[in-house]
Amino acid sequence: MSLIGYDRRSAWRAALACMVALAVAMGLGRFAFTPMLPVMLHEGKLDLQAGGVLASLNYLGYFLGALSCAAIRLKPTSMVRGGLVATAALLLGMGLLQGFTPWGVLRTAAGVMSAWTFVFASGWGLRRLAETGAPALAGVIYTGPGIGIAATGLLGGALGRWGSEAGWIGFGLLSLALIAIIWRIFGDGESGSASAPAAAVPPSAAESAAASRDARWLVALYGLAGFGYIITATFLPVIARQALPGSPWPDFFWPLFGLAIVPGALIGARAPIHWDNRLLLAVAYALQALGVVLSVAWPTIWGFGLGSLLLGMPFTAITLFAMRDARRLRGNASAGLIGYATASYGVGQILGPLFAAPLAQRTGSFAVPLLVAAAVLALGALLFAMVWWRSYRVKAFQKP
Repeated sequence: MSLIGYDRRSAWRAALACMVALAVAMGLGRFAFTPMLPVMLHEGKLDLQAGGVLASLNYLGYFLGALSCAAIRLKPTSMVRGGLVATAALLLGMGLLQGFTPWGVLRTAAGVMSAWTFVFASGWGLRRLAETGAPALAGVIYTGPGIGIAATGLLGGALGRWGSEAGWIGFGLLSLALIAIIWRIFGDGESGSASAPAAAVPPSAAESAAASRDARWLVALYGLAGFGYIITATFLPVIARQALPGSPWPDFFWPLFGLAIVPGALIGARAPIHWDNRLLLAVAYALQALGVVLSVAWPTIWGFGLGSLLLGMPFTAITLFAMRDARRLRGNASAGLIGYATASYGVGQILGPLFAAPLAQRTGSFAVPLLVAAAVLALGALLFAMVWWRSYRVKAFQKP
């Protein structure tokens, strides 16, 4: 086999392994709660407000896990393997243990594991793709969360027919099977820490001030995306069942959301590097805002279906564009900015269910929380467009 052929095979192995890792950590470990929540509500094990608290505890774990990544000095592959095994064990624990307190501990820990796996699998995978000359395969890696979400949605209803315990245990066993498939790949070619960043030309004072201002905007506005999508992402099957009582369709909107992430990730990864990330983020936010509004303004099979597609397609693309903008602003020293932005996103995710669940339980409807979420996304789109337009005008004025 030629060296080129070997590199391409190695690149695909790395991309697919990271895809599966993110499917387990994000799709199953983090988002299996969404299709399981209606089952647990039906069984009387939770009420809506308690479900919202469990969801927020998971997002709190993700927030804490993301913040802790900068201080961790273990090998990336060791972190990925450990995070995946822990994710499977935590899923099994949700079925084997009973009670709100142990579930809260398990969901918080699952959030930490999903953040660790996401960060270290992404870093390891992107580095391997760069080493093998196949950076375009990055989109394959980020289809993982969508594939995992689609799997939880399609299997959740079927497994849930035997009860929530069987559902959680089934997801845990599925995770173990997937982990076994990719386990050896994360033992191949560990290169240790990332290489030192290349020296860069110091920016001018004006450029530094503009970059600092743009970085503050990125951190603040990225948090709006976390709040804007998470209410639908946490309660979509519950919302759909309220709007379409007796219909079999509500169980399909969540996997549709997951499947929509796949083309969105592939398309987003191929967006030309010279396109402005802030304008791309504005468009992505606007699409998600429209998707959220549709579930309120058009609560039919078609409305929920189109809304799920519009919410899902930009989901991973937003993360890609934000990471790309952080690299534009900080170059090889972007890890700190990415950490702050991820923390802001995490805060938005924590607040969403805490805001929506009590209000929905009191009013009997998710209409107001969803409209607030759509308004937050629309505001983010408007502000990103404003920041882009101001930068565009400054550059145009500076041209000779």
